[in-house]
Amino acid sequence: MNTLNKLAAFAALSSVVLMSGASAQEAVEGSGLEALISGKRVYLSTPYGGEFPLIYNADGTVTGDGTELGLARFFAPRETGKWWVEGANLCQQFPTWYRGEVSCFTIEKTGDTTITWVRDDGQSGSARIEG
Repeated sequence: MNTLNKLAAFAALSSVVLMSGASAQEAVEGSGLEALISGKRVYLSTPYGGEFPLIYNADGTVTGDGTELGLARFFAPRETGKWWVEGANLCQQFPTWYRGEVSCFTIEKTGDTTITWVRDDGQSGSARIEG
């Protein structure tokens, strides 16, 4: 095999490897997003090393509980709001958290039980799903 053929083979193999790595993240939307979240516990990774649990019930309620993270000094540590899927977005609204405003997120699966998220204000992070 001459040098040119070796370079072409290497380039082809490299692009296959890069493309397979790029497809590891999968955007989730609509009924797929609802199936991923409904009835599950989602543990948001926090910058402090802990996890913030959110329980997405099948009835459209979501409960967050930051008690174990010591968040009571900042806001109500536990609150129940509502969640829904709107196209490609997971949306939620709590009575007092985020001043009662709706927040929507795009979600990408990064593994069988892991996701990344981007909130409509640009904040982003990762989480794991149980249940």
